[in-house]
Amino acid sequence: MVVFVVLLFVLLPLAVTKVSLLKCNISDPLPINHKYYQPGDFIIGGIMSQIYIFLGDITFEMRPSPALFEDPVYFSARATYLASMELLSTQDKFTPNYKCDSKNNLVAIIGGPNSYISLSMATILCNYKIPQLTYGSAPVIDKETQGVFFYRMFPNRDHQYRGILHLLLHFRWTWSGLVYLNDNNGERFVQNMLTVFYANGICFDFIERFPQLDFSSQVLAMAKEGSKTVRVVSQSTANAVVVHGEIQTMIIFRTMLHYSVFEGLAVKTKVWIMTAQMDITTIPFQRSFDLHFMHGALSFAMHSEEMLGFQRFLQKQNPTSAKKDGFIREFWELAFECSFPNSDIKKQDVEICNGEEKLETIPMSVFETRMTKHSYSMYNAVYAVAQALHAMLLSTSKHRAMADGGRRKVLYQHPWQLHHFLKSVSFNNSAREEISFDENGDLVAGFDIINWVAYPNQSFLRVRVGKVDPTASEDKQLTISEDAIVWTSRFNQAVPLSMCVDSCHPGYRKVKKEGKPFCCYDCLPCPAGKISDKNDMDDCFQCPEDHYPNNEQNICITKDISFLSYDEPFGISLATSALLFSSLTALVLRIFIKHQNTPIVKANNRNITYTLLCSLLLSFLCVFLFIGQPGKVTCLLRQTAFGIIFSLAVSCVLAKTIIVVLSFMATKPGSRMRKWLGRRLANSIVLCCSLIQSLICAVWLSTSPPFPHFDMHSTSEEIVLECNEGSNIMFSCVLGFLGFLAIVSFTVAFLARKLPDSFNEAKFITFSMLMFCSVWMSFVPTYLSTKGKYMVAVEIFSILSSSAGLLICIFSPKCYIIVVRPELNSREELMRRKN
Repeated sequence: MVVFVVLLFVLLPLAVTKVSLLKCNISDPLPINHKYYQPGDFIIGGIMSQIYIFLGDITFEMRPSPALFEDPVYFSARATYLASMELLSTQDKFTPNYKCDSKNNLVAIIGGPNSYISLSMATILCNYKIPQLTYGSAPVIDKETQGVFFYRMFPNRDHQYRGILHLLLHFRWTWSGLVYLNDNNGERFVQNMLTVFYANGICFDFIERFPQLDFSSQVLAMAKEGSKTVRVVSQSTANAVVVHGEIQTMIIFRTMLHYSVFEGLAVKTKVWIMTAQMDITTIPFQRSFDLHFMHGALSFAMHSEEMLGFQRFLQKQNPTSAKKDGFIREFWELAFECSFPNSDIKKQDVEICNGEEKLETIPMSVFETRMTKHSYSMYNAVYAVAQALHAMLLSTSKHRAMADGGRRKVLYQHPWQLHHFLKSVSFNNSAREEISFDENGDLVAGFDIINWVAYPNQSFLRVRVGKVDPTASEDKQLTISEDAIVWTSRFNQAVPLSMCVDSCHPGYRKVKKEGKPFCCYDCLPCPAGKISDKNDMDDCFQCPEDHYPNNEQNICITKDISFLSYDEPFGISLATSALLFSSLTALVLRIFIKHQNTPIVKANNRNITYTLLCSLLLSFLCVFLFIGQPGKVTCLLRQTAFGIIFSLAVSCVLAKTIIVVLSFMATKPGSRMRKWLGRRLANSIVLCCSLIQSLICAVWLSTSPPFPHFDMHSTSEEIVLECNEGSNIMFSCVLGFLGFLAIVSFTVAFLARKLPDSFNEAKFITFSMLMFCSVWMSFVPTYLSTKGKYMVAVEIFSILSSSAGLLICIFSPKCYIIVVRPELNSREELMRRKN
């Protein structure tokens, strides 16, 4: 059975164009009539039909092209060439390249509806430099030869492709599919744009081609081939599928899906994302096909506005009201499945058309009573030619005119003369939308995003839910209202997910799976110290220096400034200990001063004892330089005061120890050590040792003094406010000299621990220096392995423990005798114990 194509992109635009021309009333804005203008013609509809429009009295003639009924090949080059050559022949006489009727001059051609027709049309007509306006998809042509004669009532295709990319990224449909028509535009899309999609994180589970639609007898073979594509689409886990095609692609698409269901293949619901070139089209045997697959689909569409009075005009149309319209009778018969008695197309077993049928009763898949996007483009194309002709008339009438019986007549002999005026045409149509072309001949406009809502009775709605504005910034080109979108029931009215795997949540990073597309990945936790604060991040990143990751590693938390303060228990306990020990030292000093004339106090250099107690008191008090917020002054005094005070204390212990040894040696007969005894030696030892340490500290402060410093890295969750030592070498010299004094003191005390004497302090000094050395030997590794404010705490603890060791080990036995056993603190007891 030969199936004649009743395509909406041909039938409806032709009817719409006529209505649009009557509605816009070209004779009003363009005051042209017979006395100023010799009628020309321009043709609409490509191979299917011709409309001769005579500006002046605005008369129309519509008649079907012979190619419609002579060639069973749909959209064939042969039919297009034939129709194009007819335009270059004398009217009603097919003599190619010969035209003798001067009253019908070809001005411009409006063709379409797909790129294949436009390309075939351009092959013939570009040789004659005839302006061609395409209301459908533009072909891929040579810009330098054919492109100069082309004007596309379609925005730049790259704007649509970027819109598709932005749409996929907006809904995070990174795992998608692609089905495209196997033509030049489809191949160009695959070759040029897929790399852009991949670069922006979009990958495709499958890339399939639509089968080719050629002859009506091959529909079954086409459907079988298409069922393989449908099987691939249905088995895919991608829920979003980009469909790139032309206006006739919908015929193939519907046939594929219907045949697949007929074969028992369950077609899984997808979100179809269709290009603007596609639209609902129907051939007779598809009238009963379900449109439910379109429910929830998204498509791009050329921007359009409603035309007032259009539907009212359609309601008045019938075959008898358009006597000069030879096309409407064929449309009427095919649309209503009836036949006129005198029809050229003989049909069997069909009803007789009475001409009173209502267009509203036709299924929307066959005929829509609202102006479609292609019809709107055709309307603008006619208007653009009319405006260009008007501009051309005003220009040429000033230079090329001749009198003819009191009338002026403008002659158009060269079609290429219209190009200049078409390039610069700019006007507002009756819907108050501005129409103009860019430098490449593309319509300056954006795209609408349409949501399809289908109903069981084969009716549907196109709901505008967004738009693509190519003039906006890159991040604002796409605007869409998610709440206005109706999704298919499979997704429970929630935004569908189309990803290879679930998103990697914040705190995780993507790791590519071997052998899988880059959209398929595993999710691994971020390494320690790094975060990811968005879904599907390729890598984790470090927080700023003054922030640290939370436990989930998805946000950065501001670090608190940390230092050993008086507000925390640790600082309070250390400060309390320092106060207690300093009070105890002051008490011991007071006891010794009170009992300064007793033998036990006077023994072994009373002044050195006082100096030792004062240095111990200062060592306890210097702890307060380490507690609290570090400042410039406290940083300068901390280590230097500690080093000098402790050197003074240890030098006092060393002096006392040396005095004990010399005192014993001086008791031997004939010893020359007596001359070394006295205050001069002890004072010299103390003064010399303290002076050396003070000199080291002075060099330190003059070369590289300590300063307040914010340590960002020692601890992960805090900023440590500390005193930077300035020079670690000088700090090591201070500690080294102090350690040297301690070792010498311990050695001398250890050697003198068994010397006989009633008040021999060597044993007590040995124990105290043993404790002192143990504390500071353990201090070094502990200090180096501790971070933050606890480094300060370690040093404070070492100061307190070593100072307390000296105080307790040296002075507790003496205080015991002075306070508890005063009877032992006498000369007689001293001599008795000595003997």
